[in-house]
Amino acid sequence: MQSALIGLNFPLQRRFLSGVLTSTSSATRCYSSDVKKYECTSAEHKKELDECYNRLDLSFENTKEAFKSKSNTELVRALVVLRLCGVQTLVNQNQMILATMRRVLGKNLFKKTLKNTFYGHFVAGETEEEVRPVVGKLRNYGVKSILDYSVEADISGQEATDKTVKGTSQATVKPAAMTPVVDAKTLETTRERYTVHQEFGDRRQGVASARTYFYEGEEQCNKNRDIFKDSINAVASATGNEGFVAVKVTALGRPQLLLKLSEAIVQTQNFFKALTGGMTLQEGRLTSQEFTKRLHELGVKTDSESVKKFFNDVDFDSDGIVDLHGWNHILDDHVKLGQLFQVLNIKTGALEPLIQNLSNEEEQEFRNMVRRTLDVAEYAISKGVRIMVDAEQTYLQPAISKITIEMMKKYNKDRGNVFNTYQAYLKATLQNMEADMQVARREGWHFGAKLVRGAYMEQERARAQAIGYDDPVNVDFQATTKMYESCLTRIADEVDRRGRTNVSVMVASHNEDTVRFAVNLMKERCIAPSERVMCMAQLYGMCDQVSFSLGQAGFSVYKYLPYGPVEEVLPYLSRRALENGSVLKKANKERDLLWKELKRRISSGEFKAKHN
Repeated sequence: MQSALIGLNFPLQRRFLSGVLTSTSSATRCYSSDVKKYECTSAEHKKELDECYNRLDLSFENTKEAFKSKSNTELVRALVVLRLCGVQTLVNQNQMILATMRRVLGKNLFKKTLKNTFYGHFVAGETEEEVRPVVGKLRNYGVKSILDYSVEADISGQEATDKTVKGTSQATVKPAAMTPVVDAKTLETTRERYTVHQEFGDRRQGVASARTYFYEGEEQCNKNRDIFKDSINAVASATGNEGFVAVKVTALGRPQLLLKLSEAIVQTQNFFKALTGGMTLQEGRLTSQEFTKRLHELGVKTDSESVKKFFNDVDFDSDGIVDLHGWNHILDDHVKLGQLFQVLNIKTGALEPLIQNLSNEEEQEFRNMVRRTLDVAEYAISKGVRIMVDAEQTYLQPAISKITIEMMKKYNKDRGNVFNTYQAYLKATLQNMEADMQVARREGWHFGAKLVRGAYMEQERARAQAIGYDDPVNVDFQATTKMYESCLTRIADEVDRRGRTNVSVMVASHNEDTVRFAVNLMKERCIAPSERVMCMAQLYGMCDQVSFSLGQAGFSVYKYLPYGPVEEVLPYLSRRALENGSVLKKANKERDLLWKELKRRISSGEFKAKHN
């Protein structure tokens, strides 16, 4: 697609947040004619930005620069691996092929073969010692690192389903107190959405690029916590305290408890939306007078102690406004989950727990999950390493986001130590992000976001259709692109509003148009790379033409480096093959560029001279 946005250096015009995309072409996107002039924070930052921007080839087709870091051997390996990933039969049968290779070749030869092919291309090494030179090499070309210990249990689909069903909590979320306000269909649909369903017990199904954890007991959760801490040590040692570590909350506790918490959060949101007349999350605030009036209309005695206590509980910042954003004591070690979420029974005027029948064991397991998560966060901060909490399925995400936002409140007072992840393929992403930014602005802490397209689309759509709730995913690729760009633009607006030290975003994308949009947005808003407001990220072994072009031009860019023992990283390699197979069916650009660079080296005589 050769449009102005792709090939030319031009500042983006200020676009409407709700602007319409009338075509897939970047050239036909609608912008506002009201162009605002943005100023750089200093002459030095303007000079830096101009120099970086002018050095960058936004076509990402300068193969000499993009693949400068690769030896001839690495170049040929990348070309062969990506070509094989484009053969759909091999991709679909990759697990069977790997198992056959392991049986025929034996352990040692199988390991050596993988390290020289797929493993070597997509994985940085088995140990911290093997990873360190990779990190150093990337740094030499302007690319920083995010380390991720990519080991996961290699279990069958039936085993995964059994673990999910076995771990189902007997606790219930009972929103009966809300029925005069929220219609019964909404309450029941929400309950079904946040319930374990056996046909979706294997959460890996329909997921090509995200690691999945299944609950195997509290001891395994402790081991996962220690693995995250080991990764933090590796990041601190290998990157000189400039890196990130990725964390999944489902590795640190029983996911079924996150389901219950998510249902409680969403049922509460249903209640407040009904009270506020259907306002969006960021709009849904009532003064005490409005709150009292609304309850009075519903026949509740508003002078009762229960009503007063409920108002005080939900007026989190004591500004006389009922907030929609949820209970804020979720990280407190002494507060039980069953006591945390209490709602007002409209019929009786009494406060009732929303989550009921939680066993003492489950209460302890939830507290353990929170403790482990905080332990990882505090350990990372003590080492100067920042953490990104990965997003997961929508039926788990309300709880994960709530825990993450509370961590941001706790640890992001001075800088962005904790980042929440937002998935742009979801319809509610901009609204949810807006609500979180509003809280950060009101309370004065750093808002850190990682923005991704998302990893669970097929599963989300299939689950929504089977269970009977609205599809949470955007209608098509273009709608997701619009969502991604709207979120980036909104974050840039927040930077203008709050200042360069209070907001930051990682643009985690392999889509060249998205990266171009981000770079041009930085140019328009005069955001220099060294201000650490906006950075980019791609996976190791993928999209090198983007990562290395950005890094050598001076932009802040990261590679997401998986590492771990060969045998235990096979599930990760399987997903990489699947993801690349899906991508390469639609676009062959990366392997075409690799082939172009190989021919260039041969024709110029560099192939013989180039480091082999």
